[in-house]
Amino acid sequence: MKVALMFLRVRKLAQVIRSRRLSRAFFRYRVLAGTEHRGILSPDLSVVIDIGANRGQFSLAVREWASAARVISFEPLPGPASIFDSVFSGDKQITLNKAAIGPTSARMTMHVSKRDDSSSLLPISSIQSSIFPGTEEVATIDVPVGPLQEFVHKDDLKGECMIKLDVQGFEYEALLGCLSMLALFKWVYCECSFVELYAGQKLAPDVIALLADHGLSLASIHNTSYDDSGHCIQADLLFRRPGV
Repeated sequence: MKVALMFLRVRKLAQVIRSRRLSRAFFRYRVLAGTEHRGILSPDLSVVIDIGANRGQFSLAVREWASAARVISFEPLPGPASIFDSVFSGDKQITLNKAAIGPTSARMTMHVSKRDDSSSLLPISSIQSSIFPGTEEVATIDVPVGPLQEFVHKDDLKGECMIKLDVQGFEYEALLGCLSMLALFKWVYCECSFVELYAGQKLAPDVIALLADHGLSLASIHNTSYDDSGHCIQADLLFRRPGV
């Protein structure tokens, strides 16, 4: 797995250095764009909701390969959110909400990982820190959480819209917070786990069933990761609403 991650990073760097925008983000702010998501990004996208934006890795990929799309991002951790603000300073197509998405309005405890992009609103399990060393909890912080409709108006969702979710085990709950607006989206791109990396998290079959109940079917699977025994741990799943 370590070798695979090393080759992935090399491939990402090779793509980054060919882009002025992506190179600037990397060399000035140390933010490596999520180039592995390039294949699911279409120039036809009009709006992308980036839930779990961290430092802007996915938003950078959207700006590079779906450049006409408006990006509405969500990142509740102050440190990554501050870097995101710097990376996209002056970019009028980017909006950052310093909050998390969930079923109800509340303040919740974020379990902060040593690697902040592994932080979660669910407790970090021993399986997570064993498979991905260096992701153990180092702190907690209260963050604001609310449904998507509190931040985005339905009139903002015109054309071909996508929701992306990467919230470290909280994806199912975040989707519950999107249900009132989900019919407006053609695409959902969601990181899903096949083992319980975070205590109490819903796994891939639960997410697939939830989205199927709301008219979205699994279209493709991307960026699959495995443990050292070859067992599938997680992947990015792309869902599509047929006929929209």
